[in-house]
Formats: sequence, structure tokens, C-alpha cells
Amino acid sequence: MPRLELHHRWALTLIWFTPALWAVNYIVARAAPGVVEPHTLALGRWALAGALLAFMARAELWRERRAIAAVWYEYVVLGSLGMLVCGAWVYVGAKTTGAMNIALIYSASPVLIALGAVVWLGERFAARQVLGVVVAMAGVMHVIVKGQWTALANVQWVAGDGWIVLAMVSWALYALLQKKWPSSLSATARLAAICAGGVLVLLPFAVWEMGLPSTPAWSRQATWLIVVAALLPGLGAYLIYGWSQKILGASRVAVTLYLGPLYAALAAWGVLNEPLGWHHLLGAALILPGVFLVTRTTRAP
Repeated sequence: MPRLELHHRWALTLIWFTPALWAVNYIVARAAPGVVEPHTLALGRWALAGALLAFMARAELWRERRAIAAVWYEYVVLGSLGMLVCGAWVYVGAKTTGAMNIALIYSASPVLIALGAVVWLGERFAARQVLGVVVAMAGVMHVIVKGQWTALANVQWVAGDGWIVLAMVSWALYALLQKKWPSSLSATARLAAICAGGVLVLLPFAVWEMGLPSTPAWSRQATWLIVVAALLPGLGAYLIYGWSQKILGASRVAVTLYLGPLYAALAAWGVLNEPLGWHHLLGAALILPGVFLVTRTTRAP
């Protein structure tokens, strides 16, 4: 099997696991209030993930140091979007908004990415893929309203919703800019450089938080939250997403984010003992085929 085709098949397989890794963030966000502040959690998460990535790609980073320095602003922008807004600000929003609202808002992110990829990046989007978006979106909506479509009229918007809206738009920009700014770096080295930009931006906010009188004392639980967030929704999810996007394109990888509410429901059921209802199963019956329609190709590029 040609190497390119093998990479294509691996990418199609791995992108199904990315939302599962990100679903861990729901558990971290629920456990963080009263334990560790949002920007401090995000800083620890990406400092640890970045250090591991930098060690893994140390030879490449040193070899490409001049090329990285020449476009340093790209890594600061990507770090601001992916680590500050999509990291710390999600934790801020989770303090005052519910899981239903977060899922509802984030479900628009793949749509923004798909539209942006078509309009801005010139990617093609076939009729079959449009159908996949519609079917997957229907499944997402069914999960987040728990099968009760009239519940949409009762959604209460609070301050946290605004933070999540900013994070949703920021994620779309993060995904699109990675394609707009192509890089010769490997996925590992590029993410390490983005982490460095994110840590640079997060640091002053975390220092400010540490000086607040309401900041809780450091604990073993805070350390564990940072380690889990760094390794699973941080290191694992971002590496897979960035590598797969290089191979499959922004719009096709983005639609797997529709799996987020479904995976989050499974995580809540397995870890937090929240009930798993029929609406989750019916949602899965729509989401999974929808994602398949968007990501499937007749031939590897």
C-alpha cells in the first residue's frame, strides 16, 4: 500500500477518537471550579504539553529555529486562539453556563469551518458532504435537547454563553489559519511552537489570577487536573487534529466535532454516573452516518 494512502486511512480512523479525547475537558471543567483558576489551568495544561512536544521534536525545532522565528507571529496568533480563547475562556464560561448551552454553541463550529474552508481556502464540498453536515447537525441537536425539541425555546443565555461563543468562533479561526499558513514542520513540532505562543499569552493572565484573594491554595487535585488536561484533550487531541487536517482538509476533519456532544454524554455516563437516555442513542444513529458521509472519499488524494 502506498505511504500516502496509508496515511490517509490512518487519518480517517484517528479523527473519530479526537472528540473522545476532547470530551475529557467536560469532566475537567466541571471539577476545576474551587480547585484551580481557568487561566492557571490552561497555562499548566499547555506548558506541560508543550514541554513534552518540544522534547519529542527537539532536533527538528533546533534545525528549523530560524524558519520558526521568521513567522513567530503566526504561533502567537494560533496560541492565542487555540490555548487562550479555546482553553482558558472555555473554563471561564463553564462556571456560569450549562452543558446543553455549551454543546449547542459548539455545534456551530464545524459549520463555520466548513463554510470558511470553501469560501476562504477554496476547498471543494460535494453534495454528499452537505447532506452529511445536515444529518450530523440533526443528530447533535437531538442529543443536546435530549429529544425534546420544544426545549430550545427554554434555553437561557447567560454570561458564560458569550465566552463559549468566542471560543467557538476562535476554534474555527484556529483550524482555518492552520491551513491558510502552511508549515513544513511536522505536526509535533508545529504544535510545540503553537504551545509556546499560547504559554506566552496565557502567562500574564495566570499571574494575575494567582494574586487574587479568591484563588484557592494549590492542591494535589489541581495538579491532576492539569496533567489529565495536558495529556488527553491537550496533547493527544491536538496532535491528531493537526496531523489529520494536513491530510484530509479543514472541512472534513472539522465535521467530526459533531461527535463531541455524543462522546461527552458517554463520558458523563461512565465517569459522572449521569443517565444515558434514548435520545443519545438516536443522536448517535444520525451523527455517525453524517460524519461518515463528510469524511468518506472514493479515492485517497
